[in-house]
Amino acid sequence: MDSIVRAAAELLDTGLSAPVDLGGSRRSTVLRCRTASGGSVIVKAYTEGPEARRCFAAEAAGLSFGLAGPELLGADPKAPLLVMADLGDAPTLADVLLGSDRKAAEDGLVAWARELGRLAAKSAHRRDEFRKSWARYGTGTTSWDDEPWIARDAAALPALLDAAGVEVPAGLGAELARIGTAGGEEYPAFTPGDTCPDNNLLTPRGLRLIDFEAACYQSVFLTAAYCRMPFSTCWCVFTLPPETARKAEEAYRAEVVPVYPALAEDTVWRAGMRQAVVLWTVNATVRLLPRTVEDGPMHRTRRPVATRRQVLRNRWQVASTVDGFPAFARTVRNLLDKAAREWTVAPLPRYPAFRTAPAGLDQP
Repeated sequence: MDSIVRAAAELLDTGLSAPVDLGGSRRSTVLRCRTASGGSVIVKAYTEGPEARRCFAAEAAGLSFGLAGPELLGADPKAPLLVMADLGDAPTLADVLLGSDRKAAEDGLVAWARELGRLAAKSAHRRDEFRKSWARYGTGTTSWDDEPWIARDAAALPALLDAAGVEVPAGLGAELARIGTAGGEEYPAFTPGDTCPDNNLLTPRGLRLIDFEAACYQSVFLTAAYCRMPFSTCWCVFTLPPETARKAEEAYRAEVVPVYPALAEDTVWRAGMRQAVVLWTVNATVRLLPRTVEDGPMHRTRRPVATRRQVLRNRWQVASTVDGFPAFARTVRNLLDKAAREWTVAPLPRYPAFRTAPAGLDQP
């Protein structure tokens, strides 16, 4: 910790003291430090290794845009380490979704979707700038834009199904080859990458995004699908009232239509969203199915939290109704049949904030 504080102080050319460990991950240490002027900053130091280096490059390049999240005060690729403005201890979107205030949860969700849409609109034509920033901070690492994770997931799924004893329907390979075309080149936009509920602060000045370790350009549909599924890659997953999910999706869409007018066409929007839901369901299946031999919570310490089996079964249920991908719909129905035979697990419930009906309405 002392070496991190010294490196950050040297980067800022000011004294730092009283570090408080805010956690982090296996890739990073996050500290809140007092400045010589009496304020505070957030210092994030990364470990060595290609994964951590890439996360540093993504975060530094993403924050250098200055479009969302905390102000980037300094970045040192050699350390690697960055210093950000301190946004304080505001509640996160996860806090309100897992709380008991229905209005706060819905307002927070719509604000989250709207802010992501605004970020997408502001960044749509700045991809070259992002690439230049990545080259500055990335020290030869492969950007998330160039990571073939979609193709890798698609290639991994048939073997995973076979190992699980699940029939692989004819035509699945051809459908999986299509999912990587969900508007990524036609409708690209910047995203922090990990836009999960605990990475969004509900501050007095509005919603602020944090955690840019997976920052990249991707299809607007892949971000919008987080509204519909919801939260495609996150631990904080329960279900939403349909009208609330629609409000969030509409809030995001309203912000991106001015920069991509074709998205006002329902046929275009629906086709992109179908592909995005299938893509994220493939991703969830590849990530989680091998870990459902023994069920367990989606997060080690946060409660309430769903189990892996609950989340995965819900993903399959949602994807089973998607039009235009008959072989994939058959695949997830086969998975649901297998789950019904082998798993004893409760249905995925609503987010706690939505488990009480609003005044004058029946329990949802």
